[in-house]
Amino acid sequence: MASRKPLISADGEVRELTAEDMTKFKPAAEVLPASLRKKLGVRGPQKTPTKERITIRLS
Repeated sequence: MASRKPLISADGEVRELTAEDMTKFKPAAEVLPASLRKKLGVRGPQKTPTKERITIRLS
């Protein structure tokens, strides 16, 4: 782990992620605590639209 480059430089700039960096990332389901996973769960059913399209002609 000591050979890993930091994501933030001394200037506070975030460096560009490489493909090697992406392979080291873990899925959120493995890392997040159960309480937070529950809050970020699946959205419920959405409301049906209440608006109705109409057209009018003006002279």
